[in-house]
Amino acid sequence: MSELVEANLVDGEVETLEEEYETLNNIEGIQEKLSEAHQLLSEEEIGVLGSLTNLKNVFQKLSGISSKYEDLFNRVNSSLIEMDDVFGEVDALQEELDADPARLEVVDAKLKAIHNLMQKHVAEDVAELIQIKNALEEKVSATESLDENIQKKENEILAKTKQINKISKEINKTRVAVIPKLKKELETILASLGMPNAQFKIEATLKDAFFANGQDELTFLFSANKGGQFNELKKAASGGELSRIMLAIKSVLSNYIQLPTIMFDEIDTGVSGEISNKMGDIMQDMSKTMQVFSITHLPQVAAKGHSHFKVYKEDVDDVTRTNLVKLNHDERIVEIAQMLGGIEMSSSAIAHAKELLN
Repeated sequence: MSELVEANLVDGEVETLEEEYETLNNIEGIQEKLSEAHQLLSEEEIGVLGSLTNLKNVFQKLSGISSKYEDLFNRVNSSLIEMDDVFGEVDALQEELDADPARLEVVDAKLKAIHNLMQKHVAEDVAELIQIKNALEEKVSATESLDENIQKKENEILAKTKQINKISKEINKTRVAVIPKLKKELETILASLGMPNAQFKIEATLKDAFFANGQDELTFLFSANKGGQFNELKKAASGGELSRIMLAIKSVLSNYIQLPTIMFDEIDTGVSGEISNKMGDIMQDMSKTMQVFSITHLPQVAAKGHSHFKVYKEDVDDVTRTNLVKLNHDERIVEIAQMLGGIEMSSSAIAHAKELLN
C-alpha cells in the first residue's frame, strides 16, 4: 500500500502528464514549428500580417469610393485582428517554451510508476487505483484499531454479562419462590390419581453457565412411596406412575401457559379402573380452556370427550389404509362397549358404556 500512497495519485493526472511529456520530449520540433509560424506571420514582404495590412488598406480606399467594398474591408480587418492575436500567442508560446531534461525525467518516471501500479493492481485508470488505495487504508486502519475494538467488545460483553447475571438471579429467585406451590399442586393431583405418598424434590441451582432460559440447573426428583428415596423420574416411577406424573405436570402448566391445543398420546398407559376415570376428569377439566386431543385405549377416558373419533385400518385392493371417522352417539356406545368387553359385546358392557357416556 505504501507505493500507492507515495505515488500521490490524482484523478485525471495521467492525461496531463502525458501531454507534458510529449511537449518536453519534442521541444526542438515544437520550437522549430513555432519559429516558422512566427516568420510566416511577421515577415515584412510576404508575412501574413503585412499582406493583410496591405489588403486592408486597399479595401479601405475602395470603401471611400463605394460602400459595397465596406463588407470586404470589415472582413479583412477582422482577419487582421485575429492574425495579430495569433501572432501574440505564438510569440508568448515561444518565450515560455524551454527545454527541461530534468523535468522530462521526472514526468517520465511518474508515468512509468503509474502504469506499473495499474498493471500490478489490475486497474484501468488512476481513479480505480485511488479506490484501491482507499480500501487498503481502511483495512489497515481497521487492523491498527483491532486491539481497541477487541477491548470495546470485551467491555460490552462484560456489561451484558452483568446485566444477564442480574436477570438470571431474578429468574432464580422467582423459580425458588414458586417451587413449593408447584410441588404442592403436583402432589395433590397425584394423590387424586391414587398416589397419596408421591413426593417431589425440586431444586433450582444457580450455575455459572448461561442457558436459553437463565442460569438455573433444575433438579426434579421423585419418590412414590412414604419414606422412599428420591431419584430421577425415569428411575423412581413405573410406567403407570410416569403416565400420571406427566398428566399432572401438563395439567399444572396449562394453568399458566395459554396453549391453544394440547395432545396426549396414550398418556394413560399403564393405568385402569378408577384412576383412568380420574385422568379423564383432569383432561376434561383442561378442555375448558384449550383444545385437548387424547389418543387412548381406555373407555373411561374416551367417554369423557366431547367428540369421539375412531382410528382403524382396513385392507383395500392389497393396500392397508388408515381411516379416521367421527362417531355419533350410538356408535360411541358400541365402540366404548367393545373397549370394555371386546368385539363380542355383552348387555352389561353396553349398559356400562351408556353409563360412562351419561
